[in-house]
Amino acid sequence: MDALLAVALLALGSFTGFAAGLLGVGGGMLTVPFITMLLSARGFPHELVVHVAIATSLGIILFTSISSVRAHHRHGAVMWPVVKRLAPGILVGSWIGPWIGAQIPSAALALFFALFISFSATQMLADRKPRPSRELPGTAGMLSMGLATGTLSGLVGAGGGFISVPFMAWCNVSIHNAVATSAALGFPIALAGTLSNVVVGLQQPDLPAGTLGFVYLPAMALVSSAAVLTAPLGARAAHALPVRSLKRVFAVLLYGLAGYMLVKGMG
Repeated sequence: MDALLAVALLALGSFTGFAAGLLGVGGGMLTVPFITMLLSARGFPHELVVHVAIATSLGIILFTSISSVRAHHRHGAVMWPVVKRLAPGILVGSWIGPWIGAQIPSAALALFFALFISFSATQMLADRKPRPSRELPGTAGMLSMGLATGTLSGLVGAGGGFISVPFMAWCNVSIHNAVATSAALGFPIALAGTLSNVVVGLQQPDLPAGTLGFVYLPAMALVSSAAVLTAPLGARAAHALPVRSLKRVFAVLLYGLAGYMLVKGMG
């Protein structure tokens, strides 16, 4: 790996770690487009680059989620009973998601990623107020939501915050609690998704050097090492920002990244 790529990955880790703590997204919405961009510039095979970016992103979330959730837990903001209710479905879905992704061409996967995060951004920016009586669903509903969150997160390489934060806000959970709880959900998503990407990727012939399955180990190591230092800073900022500003930051960021992935998929 050349020095310029290493510096770019460290800078990406610093930025995505802060975003992971700030927005509870695990950093995946940032790392997938940027790793796709960096690896494409270094000549990674076009038909594999998005799959590798998604798998590597999930590996990075293993580390950023631990770092950010510790900071949120110190503020008493993580709703651990909610984490326990969502986790079983998330583990199953996060294992299935990468297998589904491996059956989809890289360009189509990029387009799906772009459309889905655009939808998530619109939901956050609309800032619709839920009915005061709405609350989190029962066991069956939480299991189904966990399964959907895990499957989509494993498919696009994200920590689940793009689904779980709007979902919890829609159920009248405070945005600060939703962000903190989403950060905790990132670990089971990343654990199952990373292992699945390793197993599925090992069946792919002619993988580039430095990969374990679909996970590109040098990028995972460099981005993670920087991200774990900045994730607690983002978590502190999340508790200082007003709710409306936090939602706007979340939405604008997602729109920008959706645009890049849309161009990538169409190109």
